[in-house]
Amino acid sequence: MSGVPETPEATGPHWPVPPLGGWTADDLDRLPNLPPHTELIDGSLVFVSPQTLFHSRAVDFFKWQLESVAPADLEVVREFTIDIDRQNRPEPDVVVVHGEVVERADQTRFPAESVVLAIEVVSPDSKARDRETKPLKYARAGIRHYWRVETDEGRAVVYVFELEPATGTYTPTGIFHDRLKVSVPFTLDLDLAGITPRRRTPESE
Repeated sequence: MSGVPETPEATGPHWPVPPLGGWTADDLDRLPNLPPHTELIDGSLVFVSPQTLFHSRAVDFFKWQLESVAPADLEVVREFTIDIDRQNRPEPDVVVVHGEVVERADQTRFPAESVVLAIEVVSPDSKARDRETKPLKYARAGIRHYWRVETDEGRAVVYVFELEPATGTYTPTGIFHDRLKVSVPFTLDLDLAGITPRRRTPESE
C-alpha cells in the first residue's frame, strides 16, 4: 500500500472502435448502445445532433402530407435507414418506398432499390452531408427523386432533384419557397407555410 489514494477512472461515453476496413451495414443492428438515428457513411458511424424545432416540424409536415396523397402501393416512413452498399446505410429524414418492402414490425432498413423519394431536412451539422455526400450516394443507388429542405430565416425552401438516367446524377428541377407543386413522383401541391410555427418567435422573424 503506497498510501496514495487511487484516482478513479474517468467515466463517460465509450465509443466503439471501428474494425479494419470500417463498419458495415449489418453492424448498425449489432452494435450496442448506439445513439438514436446513427448512420453509416463510408464505413464510419455518424451521430446526429439534437434536432431543431424547424427540423422536427419539417419532418412531421412532409410525412403527414405525403401520406395523405401517396398512391396506395407506396409507404411513407420517417427517419429510417436504407441499404446502399456494405459501407453505406444512411437515414433519410423521410423516405417513400414501394409497399412490398415493408415486411415486419422489427424491420430496421429498406433496400435502396425500393426507394421512390428521399428527403433530407438540413441541420447545421448536416449541410455537407445533405448537400454533397448523400445526394451523390442516393444517385449512384438509383433513387430517382431527392428533395433537400432548408430554412431561410425561419421559412422553408425545398430544392427538388430528379435522376438523369444518361449521367446517373441529379438534375435540379425546381426551388420552391412558399408553395411546392410537383407532378412526380406523384401529384403534390403543398403550402410550405405549414412548416413554420403558428405563433412566430423572434428567432423566426
